[in-house]
Amino acid sequence: MTKTHTERPEGKRRAPKDREPKASTTSKRRISPPRPSSRGDASRQGAPEKAGGAGLSHSAPGAVVSRRAADRLRRGHLWVYASDVESITLPDAETPPALVPVADSRGLLLGTALYSPTSQIALRLVSREAIGEAEWLELMASRLRQAVGRRKPMLDGENDACRLCFSEADELPGVIVDKYGPLIILQLLARGLDSTAVREKCVRVLREEMAPAAIVERPDPRVRELEGLAAPSQEPLWLADAGAKVASTRFRLNGLSFHYDANAGQKTGAFLDQHANYAAARDWARRLGATGRALDVCCYQGGFALHLAEVCRRVTGVDTSRASLEVAEKNLEANRPRLAAEVDWVEGDAFAILRDWSDAGESFDAIVLDPPAFAKTKRAVEGALRGYKELNLRALRMVRPGGLLVTCSCSHHVGWAELEAAVAAAAADAARRVRLLERRGAAPDHPVVLNLPETEYLKCLVLEVE
Repeated sequence: MTKTHTERPEGKRRAPKDREPKASTTSKRRISPPRPSSRGDASRQGAPEKAGGAGLSHSAPGAVVSRRAADRLRRGHLWVYASDVESITLPDAETPPALVPVADSRGLLLGTALYSPTSQIALRLVSREAIGEAEWLELMASRLRQAVGRRKPMLDGENDACRLCFSEADELPGVIVDKYGPLIILQLLARGLDSTAVREKCVRVLREEMAPAAIVERPDPRVRELEGLAAPSQEPLWLADAGAKVASTRFRLNGLSFHYDANAGQKTGAFLDQHANYAAARDWARRLGATGRALDVCCYQGGFALHLAEVCRRVTGVDTSRASLEVAEKNLEANRPRLAAEVDWVEGDAFAILRDWSDAGESFDAIVLDPPAFAKTKRAVEGALRGYKELNLRALRMVRPGGLLVTCSCSHHVGWAELEAAVAAAAADAARRVRLLERRGAAPDHPVVLNLPETEYLKCLVLEVE
């Protein structure tokens, strides 16, 4: 049963929002880059040898990037922001090219990148060599096969859902592929990927490697706006059975069953990155004996709540979205045979609910905080940390001695040290002592690449509250 909590704190909603800076538009005018330096000049300046042979010629199409951007690319990063593009020369064509060569200010070739004329991320490097479209499509297919191959061992009877491709972490910038049971969801999040040839190549690889019932493309509305992407077709990219309905299905995580709707929900529809942390929260609650009353804050469709319901006697899930809680209720019913807990859902603002309940003296054996990203830009970090501290302060006032607090952040711009400092400050204000049991990140199907700090976005602290 879903209850509604109507009070709202002044000026607060579920997640502080901060607008992204307006994306820079890279000029389509023909601007010739500087002439390449001679080998002697490059040698005298201590420059590394250029990848792929010759650099950009005086009139060849391509982008010239700042020294800062060139250094980042040489260290293994893949992005160039529009503000770091010093000049760009494009072919005389109505449609900007998908691929452009990239060079430093001396003309030394850095590689080939996907080009986004309207995005803040103007260039996404896909090769350290000079390559054309045909070579890129084959390279993309090879990398996608490798990415899928790395995930296959993670799938079994208890888990038939995972992320098959994680964009830059799999050397495929802008490509996201998620598997939900028999259904595969494809997201193309960069302008340079918006082509029939790219879609056909992805579909072919995914059919051959996974034999799904269907492959569906799901757009990200915010990315569509930033990248200037057209709306994809509403029809599936591929169907094993032309007459089958594929929008809805079920998938399994850690033995639990979840409903999936390709036309609803956030991201690609669910949050697969937390599935290992779901199990960890359940296991730590059992280990600590925190199996009485549990609370899942910002529960979405009930991931943490249902896992806690395997070991706790009573579980409450809180979220602002009624639609999400309706799916959570369906998920609860689908798993009733293996859940002994009494479970209820409360619709309302997390800040208001935690404030009211902590002031009223409510108490729980286990609490999970899994809020949305509070800091989508660096400018939002200060406000985000205030939000994290407030949520954790209220939670710490309600956790019983010896209880469990699992607190998460999916804000890349908030680092481990900042998150831990916010929780420590909340513990001090609540006069509680907390022991760190584990630092956890995203599940293994969302790998972290050390050269790409943006791939380490999800942070999860497992704490015992004394």
